[in-house]
Amino acid sequence: MSALLEIENVTKRFGGLCAISACNVRVTAGHAHGIIGPNGAGKTTLFNLITGIYQPTEGAIRFRGESIAGLRPSRIANIGIGRTFQNIRLCKQLTVLDNVRIAFDSQLHYAPIEALFRLPRSGRDEQRSIDESLALLGPFGLLGHAHDIAGDLPYGSQRRLEIARALALKPELLLLDEPAAGMNTGETAALTEFLRWVRAEFKVTLVLIEHHMHLVMNLCDRITVLDFGQTIADGTPEEIRANPRVIDAYLGGSEDEQA
Repeated sequence: MSALLEIENVTKRFGGLCAISACNVRVTAGHAHGIIGPNGAGKTTLFNLITGIYQPTEGAIRFRGESIAGLRPSRIANIGIGRTFQNIRLCKQLTVLDNVRIAFDSQLHYAPIEALFRLPRSGRDEQRSIDESLALLGPFGLLGHAHDIAGDLPYGSQRRLEIARALALKPELLLLDEPAAGMNTGETAALTEFLRWVRAEFKVTLVLIEHHMHLVMNLCDRITVLDFGQTIADGTPEEIRANPRVIDAYLGGSEDEQA
């Protein structure tokens, strides 16, 4: 099956610190791919490299076979890579609707002068932005909160809004940084089913960093394990669960101990 994202021998140094060292990850189109490892393993640094926040010191990052190393984050977002963050980054003083419209509006093409003079195309594009944003909020259970302030939503609803906003960019690849952070066992189980639905409904490839092992093992087709910035294992959930090096470095015993 084709690789949508390829990370080949990527290294990232910050002065004398090597945060990522000769890391290799291959994400198959249509899969849910987990990135796991202990704290400080370099997982979020890897996401920052993929999305252009950092530039690799060495190595190649390819999306659809084309190099994206060195591209600006805005360009990477526009070519089909969306992202959420471990700490939710909504515009919390804006409405739920406006948070999604921010993403949709980045895809509008009318000129500033058209907006200034309220020319027809700007009006049509603005209405399309509103309509498509409202249509996206519906399946996420947020349509009834469209005009509420985003920061007033419960934590789980803010998580769904952040994912909806990322999907408004119509990405082929969606990076999720610890989507279950702060959730209890029941909420994590519900999130697992929700992400399974997102993947099927939006036909998007998922890559997620996550410490909740039940979520990773139940959702992901393939898992990459990082330790001290290096790839120490890559395989199916069954292969990762039985890998002695992974157990020693991260799992530390049974999966249930890490739930």
